[in-house]
Amino acid sequence: MTEFYTSKRIDNSRLSRPVAPRWREYAQRMIWGAVLAACALLYTWQHFQDIQLRYQLEDLQARHAQAVELNQQLHLQAALLTSPMRIDTIARQQLGMTVSVPAQYVPADASRDGYFAQARVPSQSAQP
Repeated sequence: MTEFYTSKRIDNSRLSRPVAPRWREYAQRMIWGAVLAACALLYTWQHFQDIQLRYQLEDLQARHAQAVELNQQLHLQAALLTSPMRIDTIARQQLGMTVSVPAQYVPADASRDGYFAQARVPSQSAQP
């Protein structure tokens, strides 16, 4: 058997070598990815801050309701403690006070006739 060798001309002029990816494109993609990640992190942070502030607001509202209730109780207690009937009962039972009769007190207008102490003026001859 005889072997034949043929030579075929191959034209590679239309072909181009694949170019390695450019660093500029990689940098742009990395920057866009970082911006997207930053936006996602900002949204997540704001969301959790919102939840935390809602919990704080709920806590403050509960404390305000307790303070209002305590204030009402204190006003009621102050009204009970300053009741004239209660003061009269304590004065009569615990302190042994009684209602004064008209002869026990002198009106303030009638005291003009009373004796007032007079101040002595030191004489000038007594001074050394």
